[in-house]
Amino acid sequence: VFAKATSAQYADLAERYSADADYAPGAVVIFGGRKEITASKKSHDTTVAGVISTNPSYLMNSTLSGKYVLPVALMGRVPCQVIGPVAKGDLLVSAGFGYAKTNNSAGVGQVIGKALYDFPAQAKGVIEVVVGRV
Repeated sequence: VFAKATSAQYADLAERYSADADYAPGAVVIFGGRKEITASKKSHDTTVAGVISTNPSYLMNSTLSGKYVLPVALMGRVPCQVIGPVAKGDLLVSAGFGYAKTNNSAGVGQVIGKALYDFPAQAKGVIEVVVGRV
């Protein structure tokens, strides 16, 4: 294919992985469980894989089959389940149970991405994040 310009309606690069359950878009997942990925269960997990994508612009490993095969956003902009408060630009790490939280001093392998929006409430919610950007 030769092209001078390309564009896409959606904003993330994702890869399909075999999961041990059906996780909602925006859920933070880790490498582990009975299959390749599972929901994060602990805070600051270093096995973080990414966030379940809604509509990836580019989907790798598209022929993978199984009971629960889910697109994990590896890079780009996606909705993410968070536990606030979160400020725009904060680094996000796993909070457990499929959620992310702020930690601007996170260690290697813990960072999911950066928050694109504020979520000032001390509650659970969904915001857009940039996955894979540190």
